[in-house]
Amino acid sequence: MNKENAVELRNIEMHFNMSKEKLESFKEYFIKLAKRQLMFEDFKALDDVSFDIKKGDVFGIVGLNGSGKSTTLKIISGILKPTKGTVETSGVIAPLIELGAGFDMELTARENIYLNGSVLGYSRKFMNEKFNDIVEFSEMEQFLDTPMKNYSSGMVARIGFAIATVTTPDILIVDEILAVGDFLFQKKCEERINAMMNDNTTVIIVSHSIEQIERLCKHCVWLDKGKVRMIGETQEVCNAYKNEAH
Repeated sequence: MNKENAVELRNIEMHFNMSKEKLESFKEYFIKLAKRQLMFEDFKALDDVSFDIKKGDVFGIVGLNGSGKSTTLKIISGILKPTKGTVETSGVIAPLIELGAGFDMELTARENIYLNGSVLGYSRKFMNEKFNDIVEFSEMEQFLDTPMKNYSSGMVARIGFAIATVTTPDILIVDEILAVGDFLFQKKCEERINAMMNDNTTVIIVSHSIEQIERLCKHCVWLDKGKVRMIGETQEVCNAYKNEAH
């Protein structure tokens, strides 16, 4: 792996087995599965995807729904193993991929801060030291002892983002997490991302907001039906993407 790179993807393919039939219930699904009557078709989510992300870059991934953006993030973060190809990463990754991943919604926010910290590999001592910073950044003081099942998606995102960015990881992966919550909190998250860039953290972002990608990212890749359509400087790629999308 080139020492200048934080991430290297080489010839990545990702296949999923999709059920061909529309089934009305889980019961029907399991009966057909047991009788081996279920028909599957191969769905190729990513097709020969290769690109590098330099250390310290803020890198965006754009594309329509179903283009393979979130699948790519999950492969980079190690949640999914590609069907073919190789992925190499350098350093500690903090993935903010699925809202509520690593949280137990029956527990309070206070309990979940410690739970999520342990999932990310932080000690209880470390979480004690950082607890006030997390709460202050998330602005959730008055809801700390409320079960998170009563939280809105924006409130969950606040806690998740505050925990994931309480230290400076080598690579921060953000999937649509900035799309929830109010404008002021989004601005606060962007400011923290900008501060992390100054600490040489590599940030990888998927967002439906092209304006956000243009504002934050230096480079980006455009995925189209699982293939790399274009890669380069953000403005150039986003302009081409917007021209085709409209």
